[in-house]
Amino acid sequence: MNRPLIRCDIFCVVVDNLGDAGVCWRLARQLATEHSWQVRLIIDRPEVLPPLVPDLPAQPVQVCPWGEADTAAAAGRWQPGEVVIEAFACALPESVLAAMAARPRPPVWLNLEYLSAEAWIDDCHGLASPHPTLPLIKHFYFPGFSAASGGLLHEADYAARRTAFDPRAWWQQMGLPPRRPGEKALSLFSYPHAPRDALFAALSTLGRPLSVLLPGDAGPARTIGAVRLLPLPFRSQRDYDELLWAADLNLVRGEDSFVRAQLAGRPMLWHIYPQAEDAHLTKLDAFLARYPGTPPWQALTRWWNGAAATPPEGALAPLLDGALDRAATDWSAALLARPGLAVELASFCRARLE
Repeated sequence: MNRPLIRCDIFCVVVDNLGDAGVCWRLARQLATEHSWQVRLIIDRPEVLPPLVPDLPAQPVQVCPWGEADTAAAAGRWQPGEVVIEAFACALPESVLAAMAARPRPPVWLNLEYLSAEAWIDDCHGLASPHPTLPLIKHFYFPGFSAASGGLLHEADYAARRTAFDPRAWWQQMGLPPRRPGEKALSLFSYPHAPRDALFAALSTLGRPLSVLLPGDAGPARTIGAVRLLPLPFRSQRDYDELLWAADLNLVRGEDSFVRAQLAGRPMLWHIYPQAEDAHLTKLDAFLARYPGTPPWQALTRWWNGAAATPPEGALAPLLDGALDRAATDWSAALLARPGLAVELASFCRARLE
């Protein structure tokens, strides 16, 4: 039996550079291409999308500036979809809330939360919150790592794309200098306050050939001992996946690249988004408790996030020598074996629309 078309509006306020937009775009595209939903992405800074999605005009998602949606709703010209997603508690305009309440049947309204490995999210996932004055109910949707959460974003063709990837051809295509015998490659994408210079110095003391790939770095290529620092142009979402597959160790930040690094099946270090009073360290520790990493890797990750003054001695070399390779591969396989967030979210919404 053919299901009726589901129209979906995703509202996004860009707070952290490209991270919020990246997550919202990835979800919008998957709902459109893999679930045949009609999706509008309402975003306050649509200009951030083209670098992430170079073929944006050809994509099956309608992008609408936030102000235009607010104005249209206030003038009675905005018809909300059957599903409305408020990404990361961005607070919908009052005009949009009024239009939602005016529908004969209120839409399924979700607040898509930030990803966390903390155990409490399992109890809060899916909870309903009635609006204080309007006939609307908002459900809290939590991405996560457990079966009780909303899952993680990954495309249906992700594993096939990763299997077909040729790292040697990619390296040549990027115009990078030939890899030296026994050389390992790292990718590095962090917030500006990361102790990058201390990391480079620690890597140089290993006395082994290393290349550090720096996407979006406008500086010149340079060397520190046997370590080559190689800037790359900013990577689109799909191109960034290939960079993660090409590297032996990935240092990533935020949420979107954090998830993609885990899916890549390579060892990784996470630079978490900083919060006041070091609240982010609690979230970091929750992830460290879930991920099958070694104690030295945990200590290195905490140093990378400012919880220690110096990197733990002897932690980098085992990481480069494959100490976490099998764990990273198994972790990725376990994540990909679960339905992705888009699948779980679509099912959650359909159950409330039927």
